[in-house]
Amino acid sequence: MIKEIHLHDPELFEQVWNMQQQAYGIEALLIGFHEIPPLLETKDELMQVQEHFYGWYTDSNELAGVISYEREAPHLLQICRVMVRPDHFRKGIGRALMQYVLSMKDVHTFTICTGLKNTPAITLYEQLGFHYVRDDEVAPGVVLRTLSKTQPLTT
Repeated sequence: MIKEIHLHDPELFEQVWNMQQQAYGIEALLIGFHEIPPLLETKDELMQVQEHFYGWYTDSNELAGVISYEREAPHLLQICRVMVRPDHFRKGIGRALMQYVLSMKDVHTFTICTGLKNTPAITLYEQLGFHYVRDDEVAPGVVLRTLSKTQPLTT
């Protein structure tokens, strides 16, 4: 089940923080770069973000995945974080979270960024209809890929 979550709940905040450290720690290993922003973010910084968070819960009500986004304009949405607890990898949770956000009818363009070497994420995003926008070298040998998806606006 997917539902909106609020980081002002201390127990939920800790779950999200721990998941972020675990999931992005694995991404750091994949891309060979350990200074990715979610790993450097302090708890105070995470608490202050203006993103909307949604969580994927197991049947036993365990938080197993989180997605967050920001509206950059009325019909433009930036997906900021997609994370899954490592013990729940390869269960379709990241895909389900992405599909949930992509079902928003009042959004024309979705954007997302990930490390070029994060092949599992890029494959998922491309399977969901995202297309290459650009690559930016953010550190020597570390490339961040931006992808975008457009859809017709419906009401």
